[in-house]
Amino acid sequence: MVDSRAHNLYRRRSDREGSLPQGSAGRHPRTARKERRPPAPAPADHALHELMALSRALFGTWDEGEILRLAMDHIAAAGPYSAEAGYLKVDGDLIPSPRNGRIHALAMDRRVRELTEQDGPVTVPGRPWGRALGLRGLEGLHGYLVVTSRSRPTEAERSLLATLVRHTAAALSVAFAHRRRCEDALELHRLRQERTALQRQLISVVAELGYERAVHAFMAGVAASGDGEEAVTRALHRLTGLPALVEDRFGRLRSWTGPSRPVPYPEPDPVRQDEMLHAVARQAGPVRIRDRLITLIRPHGEILGVLALVDARDEADEHTVLALEHAAASLAPELTHLRNLAEVELRLHRELVDDLLAGTDEASAYARSEAVGHDLHRSHYVVVVQWSNRTADDSFAQTVGRAASAVGMRSLLTRRSDHVVLVADDRPHARALYEALARETGTRSGTIGVSAPCDSLDDIPHRYQEAQRALEVRRHSRERYGTTFFDELGLYRILGPGNDYRELETFVHEWLGQLIDYDSQHHTAMVETLSRYFDCGGNYDETAESLAIHRSTLRYRLQRIRDISGNDLANVEDRLNLQVATRVWKIVLGGHG
Repeated sequence: MVDSRAHNLYRRRSDREGSLPQGSAGRHPRTARKERRPPAPAPADHALHELMALSRALFGTWDEGEILRLAMDHIAAAGPYSAEAGYLKVDGDLIPSPRNGRIHALAMDRRVRELTEQDGPVTVPGRPWGRALGLRGLEGLHGYLVVTSRSRPTEAERSLLATLVRHTAAALSVAFAHRRRCEDALELHRLRQERTALQRQLISVVAELGYERAVHAFMAGVAASGDGEEAVTRALHRLTGLPALVEDRFGRLRSWTGPSRPVPYPEPDPVRQDEMLHAVARQAGPVRIRDRLITLIRPHGEILGVLALVDARDEADEHTVLALEHAAASLAPELTHLRNLAEVELRLHRELVDDLLAGTDEASAYARSEAVGHDLHRSHYVVVVQWSNRTADDSFAQTVGRAASAVGMRSLLTRRSDHVVLVADDRPHARALYEALARETGTRSGTIGVSAPCDSLDDIPHRYQEAQRALEVRRHSRERYGTTFFDELGLYRILGPGNDYRELETFVHEWLGQLIDYDSQHHTAMVETLSRYFDCGGNYDETAESLAIHRSTLRYRLQRIRDISGNDLANVEDRLNLQVATRVWKIVLGGHG
């Protein structure tokens, strides 16, 4: 910065090069008539005349470097002087003039700095007299002139030199003052521009804060109105002009305000929904996914739902994002409250169903059912639900509850270690609940068992066993997944857990004992082969395919079964008893000997 300023101070101007004006020259000697010459001016008068001309030139420029150059170039106007060097003080440092001689430059610079802003003698070879003269103004030292003389200056010459130095210093003071004024003006202009920018920024911030407070107050008022999710989506639509919607965490629509609502609303894909929730949860603030700007409603980290704006034209700005965030914040307490109510209701339902399945007094059960809004006076069915890829936790219980509500089932719900139990006030549709749960879970690998109708609360524990039996029969049948009703089981109804297992075991041992023992000793599967044969209706090809064996292997095994058991599969009585025995062995005894 110092080098740059020094360069500017010492830049030359072509229009200022050369010596000062010398006044009028003598007249031309060849004239028509002889003129009378004025007397030649005295040396002192000539020196004063040149100094006056120099003074006018010094005060005629604002360039500090030019002022120093003029003083150095016309130092001889004051006497037998030579300007050896000149210095300007820039940012506290003495910067040598480009016109300084290169000989003895380092020694000259060192000597001038040793003077510490005082005048003092300098030594230049061949010059009997030399001085470093400070160029001082009211503000302090502006620089130095280093002057030498071929002879010792007279008193008059010293006086003229002092006058030149004072004029040079005064011109530098004016130039420095002018430069400071220019710099101050530039700084003032910069500060005014900065102030204007800050004022505009402050106005913008105030406007943003005002908008934010207005949105916050508006959404707080909406939340306080108690009108629920519909009020929030209406308010968000009014603020942004975009369709606003609320979905539950599973992707089902809860509220929509604005045009272009899909009818019917698309069924959510559980896998894609989970991927979307995880993608949004990883980001801070709303996230754009295709044509929607989405934010999660998740107080305390738990996702309760999704709030979104449909922005197909990508028009959302920072005000839209702000409104969406405030709407999500105002909706969070509402969904939290609803979730808490649902949890309380679920807990009351669960406690009531647990007591009904275990057996409880009717008066208490009726009173408690009325408290949760369910009518136990009607005929009911017990429904047991089990899904192979889902544990029977609270999440799966809620999934079953939503699916039941979606197909119009009014029910009470609880869960066990591996299944969910519903006490429904009407006979479920043969496929509706199963299909709804298949959509909810994303898989069809589930089994549902339904009891016979129950007209008395005392019958519910027994009906629960019937529903379990219906589920077990389905799970061990060829079509493992789907819904089975106990009153459609036919013969299998007598194989329920309420019967005497010892009699059943005796029956199985009587008809299958020899085969069971043979399988145990030889590590074969004769009983399983016979069971599959009956399951396939005696069809050789289907049986062989289900066992993954060749048809000839199946024929060999069936012949060995005849030989080992002594029973004839062609005999109707033997065939019936063997088929019932294999069913009991498989369903009731779990396939054990």
